[in-house]
Amino acid sequence: MLKIGSGAGFSGDRIEPAEELLQQVDLDYLVLECLAERTIALAQKKKSHQADEGYDPLLERRIRRLLPLLLKKGVRLITNMGAANPIAGAEKILEIAEELKLSCKVAAVTGDDVLDQIDRNSKIWEDNSKLSSYDPILSANAYLGVDALLPALESEADIIITGRVADPSLFLAPQVYHFNWSKEDYNKLGQGTINGHLLECAGQVSGGYFADGNKKNVTDMANIGFPYAEIASNGQAIIKKAEKTGGLIDLRTVKEQLLYEVHNPAEYITPDVIADFTSVQIKEIGENQVKVFNGSGREKTDSFKVSLGYHAGFLGEGEISYAGTNAVERAELAGEILKERLSGKIPDLRIDYIGLSSVHRTNFDDSLIPYEVRVRAAGYHHSNLQAALIGEEVESLYLNGPYGGGGARKKVTESIGVVSSLIPRDQVNTKIYYREWENEL
Repeated sequence: MLKIGSGAGFSGDRIEPAEELLQQVDLDYLVLECLAERTIALAQKKKSHQADEGYDPLLERRIRRLLPLLLKKGVRLITNMGAANPIAGAEKILEIAEELKLSCKVAAVTGDDVLDQIDRNSKIWEDNSKLSSYDPILSANAYLGVDALLPALESEADIIITGRVADPSLFLAPQVYHFNWSKEDYNKLGQGTINGHLLECAGQVSGGYFADGNKKNVTDMANIGFPYAEIASNGQAIIKKAEKTGGLIDLRTVKEQLLYEVHNPAEYITPDVIADFTSVQIKEIGENQVKVFNGSGREKTDSFKVSLGYHAGFLGEGEISYAGTNAVERAELAGEILKERLSGKIPDLRIDYIGLSSVHRTNFDDSLIPYEVRVRAAGYHHSNLQAALIGEEVESLYLNGPYGGGGARKKVTESIGVVSSLIPRDQVNTKIYYREWENEL
């Protein structure tokens, strides 16, 4: 029986549930899935300014708290917190291990960065008007699979850190390694991928994304427990969470997560297998225990998906509040003024009227509702200066009317766009960077 825990579902996820899993469950592996499509483009930009940066911003905090527990209990960690710079992330982990005087072995998986192989004259650029309007391309990362991770698992590494790897592959790799599955046994790979898909978003399958007030009640959500799976050699899994933690795992939460971000349940394409979710069977076998089995799959494709991040211009924003008598009328007048002032300067200006109780933090009788409204103006432009006009025009409403505006804010943010393409497998070369620090005391 193999036990794999999910310790994070995105870069900003909580750290405490991973600690609870390590403390309460006898895991074999803990997986921290922390990388989204735009995240790696932002990390690549950071790396371009500083060569030893580009890994997950919470890597240091997570490793400081988890490393003593991981090593004490002999749990191997797999994570994509390497983002745009897995080697620098590995070096940071070793630096922390040395500081904590903990012997640690780390393997970094590289090769997902394929920016140098992108043909900027290819059809994808012609077919995407946004790409032709903005420049430059910031990142291009292939979604690696099990093949890239197995050499690291075969090493003695306590921690395996990667860049862009398909989310379920982070969980599938230890299953393939532990049970010595054939990489042509597509039914087991399909079931293993389903197990990974259920775990990859952490608190979602434990009721986090399922919760909907009193309609779908989940208890103690402030202390939601992250899931883990007990997996048999045939791939059958039981999805659980640590005892005495909040949240909920039942047929409903598992079904919702099973179909999360799935376009075609019969063809869930990953680097390892085309998984078929339509054959899956789910059975509730106890409190917060759901058995998942009978998944299947077929042969993988001959290409990898590539996520390309590009500079998509600048988002300009401005906000101002109106409260009291005629708040809505004054807010709408402000919106009309902004539209006229910015006409022709911001192609797709958006005006939103937000809020009922954010200014005075109270509600009033029906005759005065809405008692307050916050006006938000936003739009994109390829020019930083043009985007900044939005916030400047909002701020100018202070004295140029309508009366009583307050709490004006403005900002300009660089926007990162993402498109997807494909790259032949034989054009992607992965490598393992292995290092260790041995405590001599």
